[in-house]
Amino acid sequence: MSEHPIAFVTGAGSGIGRAISCLLAARGMTVVVADINIEGAHETVQLIKQVGADALAVECDVTSLQDVSRAVERVVSYYECIDVLVNNAGWDKVEPFLQSEPETWDKVIKINLMGQIHTCKAILPIMINQGNGRVVNIASDAGRVGSSGEAVYSAAKGGVIAFTKTLAREMARHRISINCVAPGPTQTPLFQDIGTYNQGIAAALEKAIPLRRLAQPEDIAGAVAYFASDEANYVTGQVLSVNGGLNMV
Repeated sequence: MSEHPIAFVTGAGSGIGRAISCLLAARGMTVVVADINIEGAHETVQLIKQVGADALAVECDVTSLQDVSRAVERVVSYYECIDVLVNNAGWDKVEPFLQSEPETWDKVIKINLMGQIHTCKAILPIMINQGNGRVVNIASDAGRVGSSGEAVYSAAKGGVIAFTKTLAREMARHRISINCVAPGPTQTPLFQDIGTYNQGIAAALEKAIPLRRLAQPEDIAGAVAYFASDEANYVTGQVLSVNGGLNMV
């Protein structure tokens, strides 16, 4: 990768995506802060620039391949390359499966699974032309072991894990590594707003997690930064759970 790699991070306007963007910037990368919420993206950019790093806010709806392609074209015209892709954008609604509706299923799958497929379709050809690249997909432990109230979300994140492993095999010949971070319960705006179904779940989780706390966005960012670093040169197709020991599989 170049001396100052260009990292394209989706869902970077808040939560885990913001923490990832700030950490990658602190480690010398130029960060493209991509989010459907452009105001949040600009806020993340300001945080990055306050520490003297470079960043660019880009409005991007990952559910649309056309919109993703437009955003990627803008980035390449500005920076000429993309060295790292972090597929972080996600959304969920926690409720029992039989109480959920098709509209929710569609939204969950479009954001969590199709969004990552879209960005890879648009960005992997760029990395192939460069002769190298890193992709870090954000899945979830729900995709590994299941999670009550998150049936379709678990299915989508399980798809992300399988997608990661297959792409890692296909892209290895191009010196592109593709890995996956699977967070456990994490204290994010989405978790706080997720609804009445899981009232009190945070306290119960803290008792169940061996490390006795929910993850913070910075915990997830550290795992992403590892996969994006030179220390992970010989690592591809792997899934790293960051869950405080809640699931040990």
